[in-house]
Amino acid sequence: MRAGFPDFRLGNVLATSFTGTLSERHGNAVERIPTPHRLVDWLAVSGLAVDSCTAAQLDLARELRESIHAAATAAAIQDALPASAVQVINDCSAQGRAAAVLTPEGKRRWRLSSASCVEDALSVIAADAISIIAGERDGKLALCASPTCQAAFFDTSQSRTRKWCDMNTCGNRQKKARFNANQRKNPRSAE
Repeated sequence: MRAGFPDFRLGNVLATSFTGTLSERHGNAVERIPTPHRLVDWLAVSGLAVDSCTAAQLDLARELRESIHAAATAAAIQDALPASAVQVINDCSAQGRAAAVLTPEGKRRWRLSSASCVEDALSVIAADAISIIAGERDGKLALCASPTCQAAFFDTSQSRTRKWCDMNTCGNRQKKARFNANQRKNPRSAE
């Protein structure tokens, strides 16, 4: 990883992990792919390694990210999907050259060729977004309960009642805030 950049927040779902490259959207936003090289890093840790990225490809990636976020948010609140977001997702999905492969463990992985470019990797992310937004996978889209985050995430918990996009960040931050508020209300309870 390149020094000086915020850590990636990687989850189990490619599309929503990608939308997490911009976090705290309703607070002090944290951009986790501020440069083309940083997008190359994120794609590599996500199993979609490419050799390089241009500024235009980074712009396309951010446009896809925001389109997935908009569509996933609409789906989570059972609202109509924004037509412009659907168009971007569909266009990105259609333009790539990637192959789904089966691993020895029985999992699906995506394979890019050595000549693959950022658009090929983005097509995989778009296809993943389509599968979760269309309801083809076991789970449900939800929004993070953190008022500064509100990221769309894919809840695969057994009860489908997860509140936080990431327990290690948003969940812990909210629990700590609640604990501190309770300590201020009841200062003697700490003794």
